Amino acid sequence: MSNDPLSRVLEAVLLAAGRPVGVEQLRELFEENERPTADDVRAALAELEASCADRAFELREVASGWRVQVRPQYAEVVSRLWQERPSRYSRALLETLALIAYRQPITRGEIEDIRGVTVSATIMRTLQERNWIRVVGHREVPGRPELLGTTRDFLDYFGLKSLDDLPTLAELRDLDDIKVQLEFPGGAPAPEVPSLPAPAAIDEAEDESAVEDDEPAAAPESDAPTLVAGPPDVPQS
Repeated sequence: MSNDPLSRVLEAVLLAAGRPVGVEQLRELFEENERPTADDVRAALAELEASCADRAFELREVASGWRVQVRPQYAEVVSRLWQERPSRYSRALLETLALIAYRQPITRGEIEDIRGVTVSATIMRTLQERNWIRVVGHREVPGRPELLGTTRDFLDYFGLKSLDDLPTLAELRDLDDIKVQLEFPGGAPAPEVPSLPAPAAIDEAEDESAVEDDEPAAAPESDAPTLVAGPPDVPQS
C-alpha cells in the first residue's frame, strides 16, 4: 500500500466504487498485515467528510455504507450530461410508497383503504422493479395477505441510514408538497429528491400508470423537508 493518508486511499476507493461501501468492505480491501481497524476507517472517513466541505461533492453515509456524491445544488447542471428523457413518477405511486414507508408493515388492502382507491398493478410493479419495497411477511387473517416494507435500496436512494431518519409526519405538509425529482435517468448524480408525504386519503381517480411522461408531480413549498440522495445504481463522484 502507498504511504498516502488512509483518508486519501478511501477517497479513491469511493470515487471508483460509484456505490455505497461499508466499513468492513473498506477494511477487506487491505492486506491482512496492514488492514486498518474499524475505528481507523471511521476516523479517516470523518477526515474525508470534513475535507469535502468546500467541494462540489460530499461524503454521505447511507444504509449500505458510505458514498461520494454530487451536492444537490449542482445536480441540475450535471444531469444535462445525460440526454435520455427522465421518468416522472405519479402522485399515486408516491402516496403508495409513503404509506409503505411510514406504516410498514402494511398490506395492499390497507393501503387501498387509506387512499380510497385501488392500487394499480403498474404501481406495485414499478416499486418492486426499483427494489424499493419487498414482502416482509403475511398478515395472520383469512387469505394471509402480504405485508409490505421498504428495502435497503430505498434507504440508499433517499440518503437515509435507517427508517429513524425519515422526517416525522409532523414535519411534513400535505400531499401537494410532493416534489418529484425521481426523474433523473440512469446516469444522474445525487439529485435532491422528494419529501415523502404523510398518509392521507385522496378523492382523485387512480393513475393508470406509475410513470408519467408528461405531467410532473406538484412541487413543494421552499420550506418543505427534503431527503438528499442519488439512484443506487449510478456512479457518483
